[in-house]
Formats: sequence, C-alpha cells, structure tokens
Amino acid sequence: MSYYQFCPIAKAMEVLGERWTLLLVRELLMGSTRFNAFQRGLCQISPSLLTKRLGSLEEAGLIVRRRIPGQRGYEYFPTEACKELMPVIEQVGHWGMRWARNQLVEDDYDLELLMLYLQRSICTDKLIGNETVIRFNFEDVKEHPCWWIVVKGADVDVCVHDPGKEVDVYFNVGLKTMCQLWMGELSYKKAVAEGQLQLVGHSDLTKNIERWLKPSIFAGIPTAREIIEPA
Repeated sequence: MSYYQFCPIAKAMEVLGERWTLLLVRELLMGSTRFNAFQRGLCQISPSLLTKRLGSLEEAGLIVRRRIPGQRGYEYFPTEACKELMPVIEQVGHWGMRWARNQLVEDDYDLELLMLYLQRSICTDKLIGNETVIRFNFEDVKEHPCWWIVVKGADVDVCVHDPGKEVDVYFNVGLKTMCQLWMGELSYKKAVAEGQLQLVGHSDLTKNIERWLKPSIFAGIPTAREIIEPA
C-alpha cells in the first residue's frame, strides 16, 4: 500500500499502518520471539495473517527471522529500526490511556493477554525462595477461571491447568478488576477494602504486591477528563 507522498509520516504508515502491525511490534519489543508467543499476545489474529504481517515486517527491515536450532520453526528478532519504535509505542499507549480509556467495552478485557502481561511483570528477584506459586481465581470467568503463575528462579510460567504445587498466594478477583489493578486504575488496598479482591497467603506477598508484581508502564496516567475537569 502506498500513499504516494514524500511525507515521512506517510512513508512510515505504509509500513506500520496495516491492522495488527503496531501490536505485533509491541509484542516484539516486549520480548516475544516465537509464533505461538505472538498468538498469545494477539489471540484474535489468524495464523495466516500473522504469517503475512511477519513477512511484511521482515521485508521492511524491522525483524530478522532465524531458524530455531534443531526444530522446524523460526524465531523473530527486532532490528535496530524496530527497537527505535519503542518511544512511538509508548506514546501511543500514553495517548490511549489519556484519551481512549473511556471506550473500553467488556469484550476488551482479554484474560489470556492479562495473564501474559502479569507473567512479564513478575520481579523474580523480589520473591523469597527458589519457587513461588501464584493462583488466580477469576470469579466472573466461566471457562478456565483458574490460572497459575509458577516462578522458579528467573523462569516464569503461566499454567491453565493445576501444576500440582503448593500455592503461596491466592488472588480471588474479577477479570475486569484485575485488569484495573494492573493498569493502575485501582489500588490493591482499595480493592481489598471494597471486597473486589481477596488475597490469601503469606503476608510478605499479600502486603507488598507492587514490589514483586510491577504495574503497567502506563499506570498513573490521568485521563483527559481528570486534566480538563480536575476535582
């Protein structure tokens, strides 16, 4: 697709303007390298379209594709050109938090994406011991309401099936509430006080959640209404 304009914004949009492309760049910059990892972060994209978008980014010089040693598949790594998009991705996120947050609908609260983000947000060096098991019981989810995050050393895994390990901390919470907590729209203290969140486990974990579970990098950004119409 060409806009036939010499404007650098137009030329950039020829590369980045197709649906899913910027979100795919987001996943690359967040550390995803394999096809199934991209599908976790972009669960609504079809495999054929994902393949097409990866090919377009490779052709544009934003990613390098390398065969996985001893396997049939490939890994995809961001080039310097792709890495330079990080400030762009961050600014789009800032704008979205400020101006588009009020457009969220129920279907936007994607459980699999939330768990992927929570997995990425664990600060393994802030946990005690060699292994920590965290269980999330989503009270308003019918299919697969229970999820586990298992931290062993520096490795963090997400499970939808019981790993058979002793749980260190339980989150009994609604999906929307957990999204709001991670996005910084709701504090853990307030959620507990209002009965939206029940935490069960060792006090070193339950009383210092934000120490070992980082919030979104967009947490704390005020909405446009808060700026225009301050309380």
